[in-house]
Amino acid sequence: MGTTKYIFVTGGVSSSLGKGIIAASLAKLLQARGFRVTIQKLDPYINVDPGTLNPYEHGECYVTEDGAETDLDLGHYERFLNVKTSQANNVTTGRIYQSVIQKERRGEFLGKTVQVVPHITNEIKERIQMLGNTGEYDIIITEIGGTVGDIESLPYIESVRQLKWELGDENALVIHLTLVPYLSAAGELKTKPTQHSVKTLMESGIKADILVCRTEHELSEDLRKKLALFCNVKQEAVIQSIDASTIYDVPNMMLKEGLDTVTLQKLQIEETTNPDLTRWNQFLQRHKNPKSTVHIGLIGKYVELQDSYKSILESFIHAGAENEVRVKVKPIHSEHINADNMTEEMAGLDAILVAPGFGERGIEGKVDAVRYARENKIPFLGICLGMQMAVIEYSRNVLKLKDANSIEMDANTPDPVISLMEDQKNITDMGGTMRLGSWKCDLEPGSKVAEIYSSNTINERHRHRYEYNNAYKDQLEAAGMKSTGINPETGLVEIIELENHPWFIGVQYHPEYKSTVANPHPLFVAFVKAAHHHAATR
Repeated sequence: MGTTKYIFVTGGVSSSLGKGIIAASLAKLLQARGFRVTIQKLDPYINVDPGTLNPYEHGECYVTEDGAETDLDLGHYERFLNVKTSQANNVTTGRIYQSVIQKERRGEFLGKTVQVVPHITNEIKERIQMLGNTGEYDIIITEIGGTVGDIESLPYIESVRQLKWELGDENALVIHLTLVPYLSAAGELKTKPTQHSVKTLMESGIKADILVCRTEHELSEDLRKKLALFCNVKQEAVIQSIDASTIYDVPNMMLKEGLDTVTLQKLQIEETTNPDLTRWNQFLQRHKNPKSTVHIGLIGKYVELQDSYKSILESFIHAGAENEVRVKVKPIHSEHINADNMTEEMAGLDAILVAPGFGERGIEGKVDAVRYARENKIPFLGICLGMQMAVIEYSRNVLKLKDANSIEMDANTPDPVISLMEDQKNITDMGGTMRLGSWKCDLEPGSKVAEIYSSNTINERHRHRYEYNNAYKDQLEAAGMKSTGINPETGLVEIIELENHPWFIGVQYHPEYKSTVANPHPLFVAFVKAAHHHAATR
């Protein structure tokens, strides 16, 4: 292909309809036809990035290979496409305005009055086309956050209108995702919310080329005709997106609906191949037909909102399919557990994962959960803060340093077995200043992690300010907590393992960020395998 094609995905009526999943599913179908595809997300909030947002506000913060703190939808993009995203794949209103104001301060606008149109919209258009201008992709899919009609989304919608006019209909199209609700009292699906949503989009100067309708019930032909007529789209461009048992069903559902076919037709791209979803469907087959079940406890302090641990939960799906087992995750709030109720809360678990997080709330529950896993020989995985809790627990209960802690939780602890990283000590700005992105790690030959990775060197993604304190390394290793992964540049301990335990690993990095359908993360695969073995032998 010569010219890069652009697809814009907008939403109406309600948030959380699944724009990210529709965008990822269409991208998967186009990729399966041989096209080079990537997806980007434009978020309308004024935060420069989601790195300082509480998970209750916006779900997990996803981290890319190059250290961008991004929206969780980028995790879906990578998991579906098995293609790395980057800083350029996620843009927020805060970043747009920050860039424009910095240009104004440098005098780049030559005394002009800086306005939303054209300066903000030009910046947005530049960011949208940044990936296309690299020449690496045939098709760029851009998901616009929020819903049409939102005040904060208007600059993005206006930018899409301008780009569609500049690029031409053959090089850009708009997919509008909307809701067709079912009213049980009336016993029928209602199209009016969709009609109003499309009307709002048209008032901004944009005509939807394809309509994707989220629904709980099948759309009849008559209803599709009605939507096509009232919403000014072709009937074949009215696509049903009915509720699915798993998000991984959606690419096949969109294939059946012909979303990729109508997209290619509108972009005037010749269909020369059919989508090859062989590997994808092999994964689905294993996922839907497990041979056994394992129960894993997820110990965290944001468990009320599953999106807070989205990448971890998806990694369990990938690893479960790889092991042909169903992973049933039991969310356990770390604030609600202690030594007294631990046995009851952990009953029936085949493995325990202590999740990442920040701050002191719920910390003691995590420490108690680590101790339970260690003393009862239950497979354990600690991620980021979870690894730090394992070091604290071992220091307190094995080294007998009863007040051992992280200085994040207790600045005056006499035994700071977890300390602030040296390069973080003079940092005052909290946004985007943690240790972020991919870092190298050398694995101890013969260690469990070296066996799991089948390598002595790995690269994994990080997001943290605090670290294992090397001043306690000799004591911990002598007592059986081995440091089996070290960053060669800084000497930071990235991985700990326990001797005399069937499967006990803590990692400072976030393996969940790199797990995809095509490449389940080896650490999660091994952890689920250990849980399966524990279930079979207990």
